[in-house]
Amino acid sequence: MRLGIIGGSGLYRMAAVEDPEFFIVDTPWGAPSDKLLLGTICGMPVAFLPRHGQGHRLSPGDINYRANIAALKQAGCTDVLSISACGSFRADLPPGTFVLPDQYIDRTRHRADSFFGDGIVAHIAFGEPACARLRDLAADALGALGLAFQHGGTYVVIEGPRFSTRAESIAFKQSGADVIGMTAMPEAVLAREAGLCYQTVAMVTDFDAWHDTEQMVDVTRILEVVRANVDAARMLVMEIAGRLAARPDSCSHGCRSALQGAVMTDPAVWPSDVAARLAVIAPDIFNGTRA
Repeated sequence: MRLGIIGGSGLYRMAAVEDPEFFIVDTPWGAPSDKLLLGTICGMPVAFLPRHGQGHRLSPGDINYRANIAALKQAGCTDVLSISACGSFRADLPPGTFVLPDQYIDRTRHRADSFFGDGIVAHIAFGEPACARLRDLAADALGALGLAFQHGGTYVVIEGPRFSTRAESIAFKQSGADVIGMTAMPEAVLAREAGLCYQTVAMVTDFDAWHDTEQMVDVTRILEVVRANVDAARMLVMEIAGRLAARPDSCSHGCRSALQGAVMTDPAVWPSDVAARLAVIAPDIFNGTRA
């Protein structure tokens, strides 16, 4: 097992990594956001990747999500923990609260959101888009650290980079969503296509734009909350890594077998270059063994 950690806003380094080594990784979908940091945390092999790059160089729409997930897969990751900042649609989820979403509403528009196409078609099941096992581990870790959190919830993913209008924010709130952010999709679906267990840990930084009495979201307020909670996020990663190392159970929720039976295209007509590319994320299917 290896735990992949995607660091969101404010989380560009993981000082707790033991025996750290940086690697420049290339993938068939291009370069990821930054170098991969490989090492161990609490006995668990890890690969850390800052989603926006060191210094926060990449806007949500400019991130090469396919390359990021492919790079973690190439590094041997089996599980991916995604840390992200988010806005809250609920008064009982104030800034500083952690949310472990189990559902997503995708409102992105301009992002490459699948490894498939170009002659090979696959349709994965995605009714349960996050890994229940990894989410339970994260909930146990948050509880052990005494951090305020919600187990489960719906995360609206918007294109960005702008924040919501008030009308949009109210509409999202009325839909029953819990939080809003800009990066969980297509990360979650790409992780599923790559056979990785995936869970977002969303840290509430603001109340978006719906609230009557709270100031509307802005970067200054977000960064204040992120800086105040980045140590908690790092402790949480350490706690989860330690729990995974102690309980290296394989996932029984279908995350790692999502592509079995999902490829529609007859292998006889697979373009060889596309199959070779897909072998990076699904070697059991595209390296000669057919599902």
